[in-house]
Amino acid sequence: MKQRKKIKYVHEGRYVAEVEVELLEDETGWSPYLSVEDAYKLDNVRDAIRQGDLESAAKYGRIYELRPIAHQ
Repeated sequence: MKQRKKIKYVHEGRYVAEVEVELLEDETGWSPYLSVEDAYKLDNVRDAIRQGDLESAAKYGRIYELRPIAHQ
């Protein structure tokens, strides 16, 4: 089984979290896939952002605020 790091982006409302996870690769038809821990990590980030708890979400990675660009 091989593992490789990957950045996943969690978009929730006006925020995006950049979270590093490991993809697991093997000979099965399910490959590549996340570990259960990394899947829960992404869920925890999404839940924290939904609750407005950016401090907790930031423990897992970078948080970005999305702002619209005005048209001219």
